[in-house]
Amino acid sequence: MTQRRENSAGFLWISPWILGLTAFTLLPMAMSLSYAFTDYPLLEAPIYVGWENFSRLATDPKYLHAAGRTLAYGCVVVPASTAVALVLAAMVNASPRWGRLLQAAFFLPTLVPSIAAAMIWIWLYNGKQGLINQSLSLVGMQGPNWLADASWVFPAIVLVSLWTVGHSMVVYQAAMRQVPESLYEAAALDGMGPVRRFFHVTLPMISPSILFNVVTLIIGTLQVFAIPALFSGANEGTDPQAFNFYTNELFNQAFLNGQMGYACAMAWVQLVFVLALTGLTFAASSRLVHYRGS
Repeated sequence: MTQRRENSAGFLWISPWILGLTAFTLLPMAMSLSYAFTDYPLLEAPIYVGWENFSRLATDPKYLHAAGRTLAYGCVVVPASTAVALVLAAMVNASPRWGRLLQAAFFLPTLVPSIAAAMIWIWLYNGKQGLINQSLSLVGMQGPNWLADASWVFPAIVLVSLWTVGHSMVVYQAAMRQVPESLYEAAALDGMGPVRRFFHVTLPMISPSILFNVVTLIIGTLQVFAIPALFSGANEGTDPQAFNFYTNELFNQAFLNGQMGYACAMAWVQLVFVLALTGLTFAASSRLVHYRGS
């Protein structure tokens, strides 16, 4: 009876979380899966169409463009953000005098809301009065019209993503501080310089943290939405396809075109792809990640 009462009390305490999970996560996911097999224009009752929405994805040029653009974005941002965050973490740890100031400076951009960050970058990217192009003009260079020229939209969005590597930097910084000093001393006795010690001692010892950040980056980059959407709204004269990433196309199909069933099919394809890519990353990391207890 005592054990039963304790279990009942425990379930009572977690019941708000269970109700919230069911009402706001599990139930919407089940409804989304059911809508993925229907033609659902929002204002009318859904009509079952089987696998038609999924087969349509293979021939939809807008979808294929958005998927390819998002994949290319991930292939650039994930390694670039990882490299930049590692370099910044090493800089912070190597500067005992200015370390805290650098840490605050590098982490501060991650606290800026997406809308505010987009407004800042829209001003920075302004072709005539933006700070970036004005700075380039001081050295005799003419900057591009970043968000009005479709060919420069992709690198502009990539640059914004590199501005928010503070979270990863803090994780790497904490991991680097846990590396035993004896390993660096042994490497120095073997004649290793700072660069070789970084690649042969630091990176293997912080590899679990690298894996964690890479997985979160993969999930985040494949769902990029806010910055392209805000940039597109501020530059309506630019080719809209330049700002069209996977989640943006999903949003357009659901709420602008009124094709909720098709959008749900896109969402489930995205979920399956993210899960598969995450699983592949974990599988590939079995020989690259070093755990101290193993």
